Amino acid sequence: MKSNALHGRLTLISHPATREQKAGIFPLDEPLDEQSLRELASVPRRVPRDIKVFVAPELRTRQTSDALGLNAIDDSELRDCDFGRWHGRSLEELQSEEVQSLIDWLNDIRAAPHEGESFYKLMTRVGAWLDRQRGAGPVVAVTHGSVIRAAVVYAMQGSPHQSFLRLEVSPLTMTDIRFGGGFWCIRSVGVPLEGRSLMKSMW
Repeated sequence: MKSNALHGRLTLISHPATREQKAGIFPLDEPLDEQSLRELASVPRRVPRDIKVFVAPELRTRQTSDALGLNAIDDSELRDCDFGRWHGRSLEELQSEEVQSLIDWLNDIRAAPHEGESFYKLMTRVGAWLDRQRGAGPVVAVTHGSVIRAAVVYAMQGSPHQSFLRLEVSPLTMTDIRFGGGFWCIRSVGVPLEGRSLMKSMW
């Protein structure tokens, strides 16, 4: 008797850090710097053509996808968290001018003192996208650390939403999530890609 259960394999790739991110500045739509492009160049890029690839719409994610030789489709649901009026501002600046707002944001996933998107809303958006990938076959998504964190927490159903605040996903890493038996399973989180074969990292 055949099983009708859905299966899915999702590989999430975080883009390398931009110069602004390295300086602790909330991102705008800045490009990758030369160092990040060199890191991407060290990743062997053989990926089967039949794999569906999505990419967040920002410049840094599209540059990552192109550098990895991925024929990706733009997907706005994979966009970075909207940090509202904090875009372009540094953590150091906020620590002196909006310290209580920063504390609230770092401790409450529903807080949005920047008047943008709360982490809770980000998880709701990413969770809906994740559920649409059930049964989609192998899927690769080039996106942002915040989006990957949201996907991991959502996949661990029953895990407190606040755990989002205690999870880090480094730049230029791969996270592997599988769907089967009616639930998502986290296979790996934050595996470095620099100098590794993308193909071997995915399987």
